[in-house]
Amino acid sequence: MASMRDIQRRRNSIASTQQITKAMKLVSTVKLQKAKSRAEETNPYFNYMYQTVSSMLARSGNINHPYLTGGKSDKKAIVVITSNRGLAGGYNSNVEKLVMRHPDWKKEDLVIYSIGNKGREAFQRHGYEVRECNNDIVEGPAYADAMALSGQLLKSYADGEIGEIYLAYTAFKNTVSHVPTLLKLLPVEVQAPAEHEEKNQVETLMNFEPQEEEALDMLIPKYVTSLIYGAL
Repeated sequence: MASMRDIQRRRNSIASTQQITKAMKLVSTVKLQKAKSRAEETNPYFNYMYQTVSSMLARSGNINHPYLTGGKSDKKAIVVITSNRGLAGGYNSNVEKLVMRHPDWKKEDLVIYSIGNKGREAFQRHGYEVRECNNDIVEGPAYADAMALSGQLLKSYADGEIGEIYLAYTAFKNTVSHVPTLLKLLPVEVQAPAEHEEKNQVETLMNFEPQEEEALDMLIPKYVTSLIYGAL
């Protein structure tokens, strides 16, 4: 039977542990609220940017531009966003499965641009080509980082090294629900106009000034950069 001194020592130890875990819980709550606020602020811009570009191109007629027609290469660049640490439930594994279990893709045709260490580890372990790994971006996302990555992707696309660009990330729905999402960035998929748009508005073609090619050369890089940044 434990002595009174042993019992008191254990009681003090448990009380000390409770104070530490309480402090950790408070810190985690603050971090969660900051992440929640940022996701809620970013989502509208992310969604409207994607919808606006798709809707605009749907009313552009037949434009022959590399950003719309795609490259000749069978290679697909996948920007995979995961965390740097584990113990995150299905946050990392769901995104990895989304890419690895895609029914129409072959491993040898994929080029992984990993943002987050857990994604890099998983894809390298399974024999995928990981061309780029940016672990620091996850800790403090910045628009300049997304712009630099976007520049690399667009250069490879323009040079014919890759034919398609995708973004694999976890879309924020609410604090308890996150949806693994695969989004095609290039070539841009032209979506059908929304149901609420009037017929004459749908049939009206988009006018570009000065030229379609110059406008798309300026717009699409910003579009790709914004979507990558919004998913971080």
